[in-house]
Amino acid sequence: VSPVSRDQVLPLSFAQQRLWFLDQLEPHSTEYVLPTVMQLGPNLDVPALEAALTAIMARHEILRTRLVAGPGGEGHQVIDPPCPFPLPVADVSSAPDPAALTRELLAADAATPFDLAAGPLVRACLIRLGDPGHVLALCTHHVVFDEWSDRILWRELLALYEAFRTGEPDPLPP
Repeated sequence: VSPVSRDQVLPLSFAQQRLWFLDQLEPHSTEYVLPTVMQLGPNLDVPALEAALTAIMARHEILRTRLVAGPGGEGHQVIDPPCPFPLPVADVSSAPDPAALTRELLAADAATPFDLAAGPLVRACLIRLGDPGHVLALCTHHVVFDEWSDRILWRELLALYEAFRTGEPDPLPP
C-alpha cells in the first residue's frame, strides 16, 4: 500500500463501492449501523474521554471519511480534517428505571441511519447511570468500521483516556 495525495479524488475501495451502491438503492437503511457499548465506572473523567475520542478520530482517517457522488454520479471518498468530536451526555440516573431507559436510548441510536455523503459516520453518546457508572454508546457505519476494528478502537481509546486523565501526552505511536 502506497500513500497517495489527499489533494486528488480518492476512489472507493471495492468494499466501499458495494456499501455505497447498497446505500443508493436503499437510503436511510440501518442495515449497516454497528452499535457497540462499553461499561465505564462512576468516577469517569468526561473531558479526558472526549479528548480521547477526538484523538481517535484524528488518528484514523477512515473514521473521518465520507462517500460522496462526483459530477458523473460515481462515488468517491472525502476525508474530513480532524476536529473536536462531540460527546453528548444523557443523564438517566434519576429515571424510575435507568437500565430500561438506557436500553431504549441504545435501541434508538442503533435505529438512526447514517448519511454517507454528509457524515460523520461515527457518533457517540455517554449515558450517565449514577452509582453504577456510565455507558459509552458508539455507533459506526460498516463502511468505516468492522469487527476487527472494534478491538483496536477500544484498546486505543482506553490507552488515550488513561493518558489524558493523568495529564500525560498521547502514548500511541503514529
